[in-house]
Amino acid sequence: MPEFRRPFSGFSVDDTAKARSFYVDVVGLTVNESDGMLRIDLGDDHFVIVYPKGDAHEPASFTVLNLPVDDVTAAVRELASRGVEFARYDGMPQDEDGVMKGQGPDIAWFTHPAGNVISVISA
Repeated sequence: MPEFRRPFSGFSVDDTAKARSFYVDVVGLTVNESDGMLRIDLGDDHFVIVYPKGDAHEPASFTVLNLPVDDVTAAVRELASRGVEFARYDGMPQDEDGVMKGQGPDIAWFTHPAGNVISVISA
């Protein structure tokens, strides 16, 4: 069996400059850029790669990145104050902030500029 060092995930965007600005300026994460790709630092030596696909990019219809927090409602309100719009899904019991509670971990979803789904989820 191969020995995997540090597995990581990745997803595409149509515009890495726009994605970098969003993740740094709005979400508040550390982002490094190399070889035309972004490396979003998730802490504890974990990261996700964001790669450009330009016009060939199609947003994922599922959550590509989960951001664990201690207080989902507080995080949602902070991000909303920075212009993030949280998604509302039919049939999902979400509160006035867009947070679904009581159906597993507290969770809320938003899309980044390229349309991929991101969640804020209780740690």
